[in-house]
Amino acid sequence: MQLAQQISSMALGLRKKVNIRVRQPLQKIMVPAINLQFKVQLKKVEQLILSEINVKEIQYLDQEVGVLVKRIKPNFKELGPRFGKLMKAIAAEVEKFSQDDIATLERNKELPLHLEGSTLTLKLSDVEIISEDIPGWLVANEGPLTVALDVNITAELRNEGIARELINRIQNLRKEKGLEVTDKIELFVQRHNNISEAVLFNNDYICSETLAERLNYADQIDSQEKVAVELDDNILTYIHIHKFNNPIATT
Repeated sequence: MQLAQQISSMALGLRKKVNIRVRQPLQKIMVPAINLQFKVQLKKVEQLILSEINVKEIQYLDQEVGVLVKRIKPNFKELGPRFGKLMKAIAAEVEKFSQDDIATLERNKELPLHLEGSTLTLKLSDVEIISEDIPGWLVANEGPLTVALDVNITAELRNEGIARELINRIQNLRKEKGLEVTDKIELFVQRHNNISEAVLFNNDYICSETLAERLNYADQIDSQEKVAVELDDNILTYIHIHKFNNPIATT
């Protein structure tokens, strides 16, 4: 459970970094599998993580070289006490490390380093390793744990996100009106060019989640009880609901 919370927190932090609402679905998160035990533990909480961060799939990276680009730098607080005057020479060697060298150090927790005619053992704690962002992805690091979040929002994902925002507003309105959880409603949504695809393609989903007997997508809602809702940046429209057994005339 702690692993799920940590990964969820890192992913939600990446969402916040680029102002992507949690109700906006994203396609994928990549997590390098530190070892087999880590992968087994993560699979046990996979669905919990996906639900918490609203992402459709987790991709496990058994070999991250070539996918995530790592950057390594010396940890002078550790190197100084251990190696004294050799610290600068070791630091210079560390900065030459290839991606394979970094991966080997992470995997084995240590790496032999040949320097000035002798062999030293460089420990993982002697360095700091972070993964850099890659195009279309954001990367977060906490100790040995790395997550990469795909922040590309396709038209399909965007439409699903708008539909979820609309559902949330309708559910809140149901509560405000004191409707029972089993009450069916008639739903009216005022037309807006930027949500037409989202509403029409997700009609059944919206009706199912809100217990709407039907969804009326109208040019104008002629009811004083209509409510303004913001579904995304610069998308403001109106909705109106009433119990299905008490219809009113609306165009």
